[in-house]
Amino acid sequence: MTYVLAFDQGTTSSRSLIFDGDGAVVSIAQNEFDQIFPQAGWVEHDPAEIWSSQITTATQALQKAGLSAKDIAAVGITNQRETTIIWDRVTGEPIHNAIVWQDRRTSERCSRIRASHGEFIRRRTGLEVDAYFSASKIAWLLENVANARERAGAGELAFGTVDSWLVWNLTDGRLHITDVSNASRTLLFNIHSLDWDQELLDIFGVPRALLPNVRSSSEIYGEVETPNHLHGIPIAGIAGDQQAALFGQACFDPGATKNTYGTGCFMLQNIGKRPVESKHRLLTTVGWKIGGKTEYALEGSVFIGGAVIQWLRDSLGIIASAAEIEALAASVHDNGGVYFVPAFAGLGTPYWDQDARGTIIGLTRGTGRAHIARAALEAIAFQSADLLDAMHADSGKYLTELRVDGGATANSLLMQVQADLLQIRVVCSRTTETTALGVAYLAGLAGDVWSSTNDLAKHWQAGDRYEPKMNEGQAKGLRSRWQDAVERSLDWAR
Repeated sequence: MTYVLAFDQGTTSSRSLIFDGDGAVVSIAQNEFDQIFPQAGWVEHDPAEIWSSQITTATQALQKAGLSAKDIAAVGITNQRETTIIWDRVTGEPIHNAIVWQDRRTSERCSRIRASHGEFIRRRTGLEVDAYFSASKIAWLLENVANARERAGAGELAFGTVDSWLVWNLTDGRLHITDVSNASRTLLFNIHSLDWDQELLDIFGVPRALLPNVRSSSEIYGEVETPNHLHGIPIAGIAGDQQAALFGQACFDPGATKNTYGTGCFMLQNIGKRPVESKHRLLTTVGWKIGGKTEYALEGSVFIGGAVIQWLRDSLGIIASAAEIEALAASVHDNGGVYFVPAFAGLGTPYWDQDARGTIIGLTRGTGRAHIARAALEAIAFQSADLLDAMHADSGKYLTELRVDGGATANSLLMQVQADLLQIRVVCSRTTETTALGVAYLAGLAGDVWSSTNDLAKHWQAGDRYEPKMNEGQAKGLRSRWQDAVERSLDWAR
């Protein structure tokens, strides 16, 4: 039997999954790694730990499946996107910790650039000028690491999002590449010409010599050189995590939409072969490029989704594990009038306010930890409902169901709240690992494991379904009070 290995390098953990020819999970391994917070609003990762944790999980996944490199037809890489790493081309040593997509240290710079170049940049990239994306992070590193700008201009340094960093290490420095989906998240990539844009590079002060070569999302890029136990496996697929999830959900036709519940929440809608500019502050992004054909997506971004549950566990201490939140939240009938806007990293779509801050309102002497837990879960659903509103307004397509994936889809309470707020059916994929599956599909297409997207579409199966139980009037009332809470969060920024 033929197998495909998927690297799923996320914001809080690295995972490796092995899929068989039917797209079923054969084995999985996961390692969490450290989150580094040098000061308020700053988030970093150790690139060496990203690499070591990813390779450890690959080893574990192969051992669990009783397989070796010769059994693997291809490896695909999906990754936390905008996270920025710069390293020495000779030694391979990073010049600084990775600056994570959640990091807000460059917010002021982005506000200035938005004021002078925002519309121009949006037309070229499909993105808002925000600290979320890579360009301002690159500029910060060049300005704050000794001699970095001079070395970058001389071609001594390499920039990459996490996919580039992993491929560089897997190939022992032979390949410095990314794919179109990851490139489109940098604020430096023209989504119309599908190339790095010199005017954008000039605006952010980024030398072209720093950048990786941009490739398609599904092709044989090269073979693994290191570590030895993965030697010879073709590297055949690369995609940012959310584009990979769209592909894994078999959203191959224009209008098909998915929402992923991870550290953040990301809703993507396939819009076909032409990039369409959003009128409601959604992002236009490259979905994937296969065989010379590029497809695009509209995207809505929630910065803090499942991360709010981690905050309840690690910072507030009201749960001991993430799995406890469903029972705790379900122990009360409603939120007790408590609304929680987890704007720990500002607010994304459709607000794009870098300075908004987390807000909890409606507290009384009767408020308990269960109410706060429920409000936190509901906040994930409220934010996702805001995304779908913007999708509807932009595309004019009113969905009858939403395909969902990600770890939080195992939370039945959250999924029911989501269906109630959206007033449409919410359908979980039977395979919850759609992000890894998507990049496995991309790698497998290049590696001749699968023949076409028509072949892949046959594999998709629905899991749990949630129908709205709340009437429309009740849903509107809850959402109105949520909007009041959001305004409080935005007021802080003003």
